[in-house]
Amino acid sequence: MVLVKPDDVFSDFHKIKGEITVNNIDKSKIRDASTVIVLRDRETRPSILMGQRGSNAAFMPNKFVFPGGAVDVGDRDVPLGSALIAPNDSRLQDQSRPGIGRSLAAAAIRELFEETGLVLGCRGSWSNAPIDWQDFAATGHLPHASPLQFVFRALTPPGRPRRFDARFFLVDANDLASDLDDFKHASDELSHLQWIYLDKVRSFDMPFITEVVLSEIGARVMDKKAPSSVPYFKNDDEESVFMRLYGKLINT
Repeated sequence: MVLVKPDDVFSDFHKIKGEITVNNIDKSKIRDASTVIVLRDRETRPSILMGQRGSNAAFMPNKFVFPGGAVDVGDRDVPLGSALIAPNDSRLQDQSRPGIGRSLAAAAIRELFEETGLVLGCRGSWSNAPIDWQDFAATGHLPHASPLQFVFRALTPPGRPRRFDARFFLVDANDLASDLDDFKHASDELSHLQWIYLDKVRSFDMPFITEVVLSEIGARVMDKKAPSSVPYFKNDDEESVFMRLYGKLINT
């Protein structure tokens, strides 16, 4: 997450042959990241899934955040059971490198599974899954990208211990393939995982950018269509600007 929660473990380490080894990543480098906002009971009393960062986390300690984290190299090549749909695919490429949308979608699904145990997938089997994907593959699902709706983008300001170019995806809880209240397969990266009513969420300790995103989500609860444009909170070395992404033509 950018101003959203990164995957601290996988930002600092990578797995080789089942063992964790140090990976000398330049933490000052901006990394692509994906964040997932799962919306439940949108037509009655909507709630969203959040968890709390650890007190020793290098990025946003103790804050309540959405599941998410940095894109891994292996995310680029995992087979998708369904692809991103328009206009999400083109908007993810706006002011980004070509083809990044696929990796971002895969990272969103992987991070959601790692941090909560919830499966955004469609039935299917696959072999030779990257090590970060083996537990997901063992559920008998392929990553299901079509329900992901790209709704926000934020770049961490300069001077922070880590910087992320985070894309926020909204997904309806009805599109998940697992028990919405079963977190037993979640990692320990987020504690106090819970569904929080939207009308109560402001009482939790959250990063500023999370509050901004929640305002966008609150305005879209009853509208299942993709937004007319995607807000982009861009904090680069020269200036901080709030802009809109409308998408770009994708050559097929």
